[in-house]
Amino acid sequence: MIEISNVSKSFRRKSALINVSLKIAKGTITGLLGPNGAGKTTLIRMMNIMLDPDEGYLKYDGQLLKKAHLKNIGYLPEERGLYPDMTVNEQLNFFAKLRGLSREEAALNSRYWIDKLEMKEWSHKTIQSLSKGMAQKVQFAVAVVHDPEFLILDEPLTGFDPINVDLIKNLLFEFKEAGKTVLLSTHNMHRVQDMCSHVALLNEGRVVSDTSMHALLEGYKSDRFVVRYRGTGIAFANALWTDFELAKQIDIQEGLVEAHLLKRGDKSVDDLIKNLQGHVQIEAVYREQPQMDQVFMALIEKNIIE
Repeated sequence: MIEISNVSKSFRRKSALINVSLKIAKGTITGLLGPNGAGKTTLIRMMNIMLDPDEGYLKYDGQLLKKAHLKNIGYLPEERGLYPDMTVNEQLNFFAKLRGLSREEAALNSRYWIDKLEMKEWSHKTIQSLSKGMAQKVQFAVAVVHDPEFLILDEPLTGFDPINVDLIKNLLFEFKEAGKTVLLSTHNMHRVQDMCSHVALLNEGRVVSDTSMHALLEGYKSDRFVVRYRGTGIAFANALWTDFELAKQIDIQEGLVEAHLLKRGDKSVDDLIKNLQGHVQIEAVYREQPQMDQVFMALIEKNIIE
């Protein structure tokens, strides 16, 4: 959907982006990560044609990115921008028409998103009279009211309660299933791991990693296993022998224990199950999933050293 090729950008001789090349695949939710000052905002503004690159180019669906493509792009900026004196309905109609919809299409789409996001009871209230969470819903609706093919979201879940976080997450998965493309820029590593199929990581204006979530996590496999079992702690410890080191145990509920183990050598889950069979009743066995924040820090440190 978006191809970024050898893009560089500087401000007053300070490089914001240095020879950045990325491809954001159609029909995916891609996470755009990086510490403060990594160049994420500069790159996002280029995708919205707010900035031009000093070098390189951007393509949208195979064509050089141009203003005509903006009608197919939705953008939720980190710095929220709504007109406080407008009502919710007026706001959505206004932004829909800005993106090229006719008066009738704008009205129809506005009503759809007001219903979809459960905003009907305050659709005629002004933005300044809304709570932060309600205004955030309106901001999201503004980003999608024109039915874009490509959606750029900068910290989209900030300010939402858990119920509305789930609502927005489910909508993004619906967009993906419909073949739409989502770029999610956030500092919330848990959200990235939970939602994204691909990850692009920037640091100091350069691309550090650009790969699928699966491939990224495969490169940082944990040496720890988790076992949930029923039985005595002595029988469990004896079954481990010298193949696995017991790090900690937690009583989950009466009779059910969760043990965290560190493997030794090249031992696998199969080896662990063989050791335990006949000694305790196994409820679950799995390798600990590496956490995205740990992978993020490891990639940044590796980049700094190199």
